[in-house]
Amino acid sequence: MLIVRWFLSKRVRHAVDACRQVRKLVRAQRDLLAPEAVGRVEESTRHVGEVLRRGGTGREIDAAMEGLERTVQKNLREYPHPRARENIEVFLVTGAVVLALRTFFVQPMAIPTGSAQPTLWGIQATALEPGEPLPGLLRRWTIDKWWSGISYIHIVAKRDGALTEIGRSRLVMPFVRMQTLTVGGLSYRRFFPSSFESLQVQANSAGVPLALNAFYRAGDDILKLKGVSGDHLFVNRTIYNFRPPRRGEIIVFSSEGLSPPLMPNTHYIKRLVALGGERVQIGDDRHLIINGQRLDAATPGFENVYSFDPKLPPQKDRYSGHVNGTVATRYNRYHPGNFQVFPNAQAVYLVPPRHLLAMGDNTMNSHDGRAWGAVPEDRLVGRASFVFWPITDRFGWGYR
Repeated sequence: MLIVRWFLSKRVRHAVDACRQVRKLVRAQRDLLAPEAVGRVEESTRHVGEVLRRGGTGREIDAAMEGLERTVQKNLREYPHPRARENIEVFLVTGAVVLALRTFFVQPMAIPTGSAQPTLWGIQATALEPGEPLPGLLRRWTIDKWWSGISYIHIVAKRDGALTEIGRSRLVMPFVRMQTLTVGGLSYRRFFPSSFESLQVQANSAGVPLALNAFYRAGDDILKLKGVSGDHLFVNRTIYNFRPPRRGEIIVFSSEGLSPPLMPNTHYIKRLVALGGERVQIGDDRHLIINGQRLDAATPGFENVYSFDPKLPPQKDRYSGHVNGTVATRYNRYHPGNFQVFPNAQAVYLVPPRHLLAMGDNTMNSHDGRAWGAVPEDRLVGRASFVFWPITDRFGWGYR
């Protein structure tokens, strides 16, 4: 009955909350108060509770609350800075909950590179055409920036001169970096999100990088770029405590403690293709062969990966299956370090026990298990779960 009244009556909710706060104050001050004072406050608090439990009228509740207020004022010590204390407490509790969730349940992750494209996209930069107008300031700071993760960098030369300095970028505020360019003796500052730090800065629509001594006339675009943040997602850290990883899932693992060619102390996001004890090959038809069985678009988790037209060459940022060293050479994309595990279709790789083999969906632009082989299961962080930003067609659980 009290629960129903709590939902229906603001007076009841206020009384319940007041009793909770009084009990909290008594616990905090018990060692400073006389036992008689504690007893009087507790008795007054119990009286309010009894009135609420027996369904007292509004007048009875108000009278009991007034009595409680008088008792508290006479017997409890002044509570200094109550608003600040409450805010700090809420902040600390919220922080503890967030840290616990991140440590044991879900972990946010931003994708910086394009190795998982087109399933999950990393940071992208596009040079805008000369004369192409930028969206209005309102749109840039609302829909583009906070909804779509798009930022623009536009610097126009104020006078004729050469580019004489490209300064190092530095952090000037949380998540924002600044870099100084000097052209014709004038300094120009560009501000950009910290996540764009790894982008190669481009100067024009042809993709020509900024170069020292390049000459600009007044009114020329020194920089005119559109940058798009990589997908931000939650990683499910608990799922593999209850079941083993499954082929086709997008997993996140740590490189901590692993030897090159992995980048040290970072996280990788790839698609799990083989488990411990399995024998793996990559055919010249761009399909994986696991223990003699060829994977195709009917294999769970690979519906998109193997949806490519075999008559078309493998392409960057397109589903093109999985490429071995022979096929990469055929299309002038061969790099010995990227294919040392799978140089050709005859190469067979045995995944060690308690290890996982993972590869990127962007097979023409992915540094993955074809270069370093399998990684230990104990480096597994979790499974990619939910894209929460930017808001695109990949938002939510819609990708696979």
